Amino acid sequence: MKLAVVGGGSTYTPELIDGFARLRDTLPITELVLVDPAAERLELVGGLARRIFAKQEHAGKIVTTTDLDAGVEGADAVLLQLRVGGQAARNQDETWPLECGCVGQETTGAGGLAKALRTVPVVLDIAERVRRSNPDAWIIDFTNPVGIVTRALLQAGHKAVGLCNVAIGFQRKFAKLLDVAPSEIHLDHIGLNHLTWETGVRIGGPEGEDVLPRLLAEHGDTIAGDLHLPRLVMDRFGVVPSYYLRYFYAHDEVVRELGTKPSRAAEVAAMEKELLEMYGDPALDEKPALLGKRGGAFYSEAAVDLAASLLGGGGSPYQVVNTYNNGTLPFLPDDAVIETQAAVGSAGAVPLPVAPVDPLYAGLIANVTAYEDLALDAALRGGRDRVFKALLAHPLVGQYAYAEGLTDRLIAHNREHLAWA
Repeated sequence: MKLAVVGGGSTYTPELIDGFARLRDTLPITELVLVDPAAERLELVGGLARRIFAKQEHAGKIVTTTDLDAGVEGADAVLLQLRVGGQAARNQDETWPLECGCVGQETTGAGGLAKALRTVPVVLDIAERVRRSNPDAWIIDFTNPVGIVTRALLQAGHKAVGLCNVAIGFQRKFAKLLDVAPSEIHLDHIGLNHLTWETGVRIGGPEGEDVLPRLLAEHGDTIAGDLHLPRLVMDRFGVVPSYYLRYFYAHDEVVRELGTKPSRAAEVAAMEKELLEMYGDPALDEKPALLGKRGGAFYSEAAVDLAASLLGGGGSPYQVVNTYNNGTLPFLPDDAVIETQAAVGSAGAVPLPVAPVDPLYAGLIANVTAYEDLALDAALRGGRDRVFKALLAHPLVGQYAYAEGLTDRLIAHNREHLAWA
């Protein structure tokens, strides 16, 4: 079995490698190719990756290459984890929206739109090259904004499934609080990527007992603290929102906070410099503890599980993924991409039926879906007017004057990445 990771030079890749090594019985990789245009960085990451495999006695071969076409040739699955513009572009996404009084964040709001505009054309080019080389390969997208990128891939006819680590993070957290195995936790997970709610926490599978009320009663303070939201929010709703909902439910508070500290991108850039120095140590043969602060917890487990199921192996029968709605949420178009529990197998992902969604959540889901429609149109066709419309449609912007100012700033900060600009 051959897998390729595009963006393999990421400092986060050793987390993925560690998961591949530990879970080799679930996903028996014989060849893993790390693809990245940054050759020096790639060699540092690749060297540590080989040492991790060797220490854990994994027999698979790890190859590094800057040649995308050679790297994906013959791959059974291709994982996308790239960042167009690197941490420098992310830093801009997180700062210039604050000048207009809006949240600066790399996956939602104005910063998220900037990332989508930079990313979608690049991902589609990669996917076309994968299809020419190996039309049967699955594409697993971890590249943000996952919902918009996955929709672009699916609409272009690619065999693609989107993946995020939010759900598996909740699964692991709830399992620890309830003192059960993570595999026993089944989430009733609804919404869009980075706009989701856990409306049920079931023991044993989709038909299992819903223990969410008990979880909130006994551990509500802990969960609320992790989300940086008042416990009152969860008690009133009876659900657990993703921590990304804080950008919506406490927008002005978050804007004030972001204006008083360095951006997350600046923190990560400093962390990445330190990590790369560690990776260059030939004695290092395991992922360093510092990597745990980098973000993306449990991504490796989720990636292994999804790849194993898509490739006919021993993955979990139900997984939270990003895929076409196809009637699951009746208030959305069939070709909207939602994030939900799905039955996953070699034919792809089929969403499980969900209970009717409370209007409080359905309204926001529909609003952000409309924004994603416009964002994808802007990413595919370009143009200032399309960027403006997408910004105006986003509930974190929503005002004409804000949208005007943000449009000018977005284009100015991203001109080198936007062919039409």
